[in-house]
Amino acid sequence: MSEVREKVDVCVVGAGHAGCEAALACARLGLETVIFTVSIDSIAMMPCNPNVGGTSKGHLVREIDALGGEMGKNIDKTFIQSKMLNRSKGPAVHSLRAQADKAEYSRAMRKVLENQEHLTIKQAEVCELLTEDYGISVSEGSRKEDRSDSGLAARKITGVKTFTGTIYECKAVILCTGTYLKARCLCGEAITYTGPNGLQPANHLTDSLLSLGVEMRRFKTGTPARMDKRSIDFTKMEEQFGDERIVPFSFSTNPEDVQIDQASCWLTYTNEKTHEIIRANLDRSPIYAGIIEGTGPRYCPSIEDKVVKFADKKRHQVFIEPEGLHTNEMYVGGMSSSLPEDVQLAMYRTVPGLENCKIVRNAYAIEYDCINPRQLYPSLEFKNIKGLFSGGQFNGSSGYEEAAAQGLIAGINAALSILGKEPVILDRSQAYIGVLIDDLVTKENFEPYRMMTSRAEYRLLLRQDNADLRLRRIGHEVGLVSDQLYEATIRKKKAIDQEIERLKNTVIGAARENQEFLTAHGSAALKTGTNLAELMCRPELSYEILSEIDPKRKPFPNDVVEQVEIEIKYEGYIERQLRQVEQYKKMERKRIPPELDYNDVSSLRLEARQKLIAYKPVSVGQASRISGVSPADISVLLVYLEHWKQEGNQ
Repeated sequence: MSEVREKVDVCVVGAGHAGCEAALACARLGLETVIFTVSIDSIAMMPCNPNVGGTSKGHLVREIDALGGEMGKNIDKTFIQSKMLNRSKGPAVHSLRAQADKAEYSRAMRKVLENQEHLTIKQAEVCELLTEDYGISVSEGSRKEDRSDSGLAARKITGVKTFTGTIYECKAVILCTGTYLKARCLCGEAITYTGPNGLQPANHLTDSLLSLGVEMRRFKTGTPARMDKRSIDFTKMEEQFGDERIVPFSFSTNPEDVQIDQASCWLTYTNEKTHEIIRANLDRSPIYAGIIEGTGPRYCPSIEDKVVKFADKKRHQVFIEPEGLHTNEMYVGGMSSSLPEDVQLAMYRTVPGLENCKIVRNAYAIEYDCINPRQLYPSLEFKNIKGLFSGGQFNGSSGYEEAAAQGLIAGINAALSILGKEPVILDRSQAYIGVLIDDLVTKENFEPYRMMTSRAEYRLLLRQDNADLRLRRIGHEVGLVSDQLYEATIRKKKAIDQEIERLKNTVIGAARENQEFLTAHGSAALKTGTNLAELMCRPELSYEILSEIDPKRKPFPNDVVEQVEIEIKYEGYIERQLRQVEQYKKMERKRIPPELDYNDVSSLRLEARQKLIAYKPVSVGQASRISGVSPADISVLLVYLEHWKQEGNQ
């Protein structure tokens, strides 16, 4: 039988949110790319919640867009409700969240992929990674990273093989398998060996990974039931509206293009009767019956977990959200479950408004294979398999946004590796994406990871509103952001800086009309002249309010005004964080030679030595964030590195 062989630059395995970003990045950088999916109908599918963004996740989407990714543009085309969360709090935690039309989101992303030059979509299951022995000396250069204690990589990617036997020769592979590897779905005692939404699982690739020495894990996540809209009594629920003025996700979307009539969501609550039914049937839950092997997400627990772990809470929020404009399916947010169908129906029908609900799709838990991400460099390349990258839930994370962010970085770095260029590694002071990846590859993660604003030490600097100012330059240097878009960002930055400077140099005196203005706005009168920037720092005043006594100002777009106000009002806090960042960067700049043998660092504690050997940190900063490595161990390491340097080893 003759063998079918193809030759490409990059193979992307999986077409979820990570795979789409990875494949588009590679193709847009001119590399011949093929993206594999077990079903073309699953491209950019949303198997769980019908939304993009949310607390901290909105930051990720904005950063993806600033770097040249697609998620922000796609949700701007397909959302049905949009809301800025946490408006009552400071700008660091403002987060955009949009309800998606699930079918339209998937359809629109598929259209982008189908029309992308250098990109081919292939419905096939990849079952084997093809590799060859690979050795590279430290001096020959794996750039900022190296591949093992000795500086030698074990294997090098040469291609992939599909279940039908076709071989695709390639220079890099990006694994974005999501929740499909050896997946099984559980609904009480009923177990189906399928991927999400009943799609075909990928049952063969795990064995190939294990044969290459990849450390695998078993995680689980879940999703709630979908209800027939006609069976829900919305009069017993609180209607939830979108914002009056909609803010787009993408910096390149015209704000006027997203001012649409929005769909509503609804809020209701569980009650003690709901909880009684759940408690009485815990023995039938696969989680508590020991049937589920995988570890579930701490920050998105099932309703069973909520009732058990938060026994003092009398009720839990339940959000009823439309799955789209052209379907009656409603998503029951906050009530993920793996309980049997009869228990699900009983518990859902105790919730106000759901007394007569009809379930279209049962809630279920899904188990799947993923990796321990400590096997990855910050570039998302495997340490011991050159040319193998990975992103998304396969890396032990959860969430569409986390997946897309990793997929984009993995795609960029796979392409740059082939092109012989330095990888893009965002650090914790540059982006939420940097925090996400650093947490994954540096810290112990025993459950699906999700992004939260509290994980970002420098979150006042890493706001969603300034993602373009932080990251557009990098996207442009990579080649994913056009000259036109980058020049627009430069003009925006110039306008912000000039307006801040003007406000600082525009002095307002203690004239009667100025005093009357301040009194009218509940602000203290002036005893001497002051500038507009100082006045703006008063909590009761704003850039807009001060326009009454600032007749010479020019009109600016809303995004410029927003930056001016934040930069002035939070100047002291921002400067303090910038000083903290400089201290952080000093540690990041202290590189650890890849050939360093930690067994030679005699004063290191045993646990620290073991962890450092396992993680192979690229800098002292990264080493300091590894669990089990103490400040005293870092001091020992710094002294040793200084002696190493003096002896001419660097």
